[in-house]
Amino acid sequence: MTDYGHDLLFGTFVTPTGPEAVALAVTADRAGLDLVTFQDHPYQPSFVDTWTLMAYVAAKTDRIRITGNVLNLPLRPPAVLARAAASLDILSGGRIELGLGSGGFPDAIAAMGGRRLTPGQGIEALAEAIPIIRDLWDTTTRDRVNHQGTYYNVAGAKRGPSPAHDIGIWIGAYKPKMLALTGRLGNGWLPSMDYLPKGADSLPEMNARIDDAALAAGRAPTDIRRLLNFMRLDGGPAQWAEQFADLTLTHGISGFILGGDDHKLAETLAAEVAPATREMVAKERGH
Repeated sequence: MTDYGHDLLFGTFVTPTGPEAVALAVTADRAGLDLVTFQDHPYQPSFVDTWTLMAYVAAKTDRIRITGNVLNLPLRPPAVLARAAASLDILSGGRIELGLGSGGFPDAIAAMGGRRLTPGQGIEALAEAIPIIRDLWDTTTRDRVNHQGTYYNVAGAKRGPSPAHDIGIWIGAYKPKMLALTGRLGNGWLPSMDYLPKGADSLPEMNARIDDAALAAGRAPTDIRRLLNFMRLDGGPAQWAEQFADLTLTHGISGFILGGDDHKLAETLAAEVAPATREMVAKERGH
């Protein structure tokens, strides 16, 4: 059993379809959820641009945290993304997190002018990008940022702006090398239950890969929050709360993000499922 001890977060996974996506985010905010997240497929013409949507949602909401789930790095240069994330975090009062992926559709990325990378190259590029992003956020020194890599070069960039809070970099990862990268460089792990090869039974091995990489990098496994997307759930709110509590206490999952683009589901998650889950987890942690 592995409980990393993080506070619990509950949120929604919204399709970026325009005004309805904004309305769903407003519902999640008013209901009291912690997160609203948006998938990012810049090559999909039926979607609005996710970063533009995130900025608009930040202006329309008051307290909810906002992230891409996950942002397509090959079409979002890391230095520009760092400044954009810090800027939106400042403007929103510290409500932005940074979900990142290595890019899963190389043909569509290439069609938009991005580099066509193999899966291995995508991982290497992400490993180069994360230190660039963090260095540009770090204004504790006036030294210029310099990174000379295979995929990204930054030569003498000025640092800043500094985000309003410590933005978490949450990585969408499934394969061993990406899981190791998450443990080495990430603040969070953000996969989807539907894509885990053996469902929840995959979690012990995948967590172990993250933990081992974190320890090898001189970090603690607790440095990495574990979140999970759900596209569908069986049963009702009481069963969902039991399932979520078990995932927290057994596998260390502390972020529960529901898809479905459903206002009522968001309200139920906030009003019934989140309080019941928190109560069960608090009781067991107290023991």
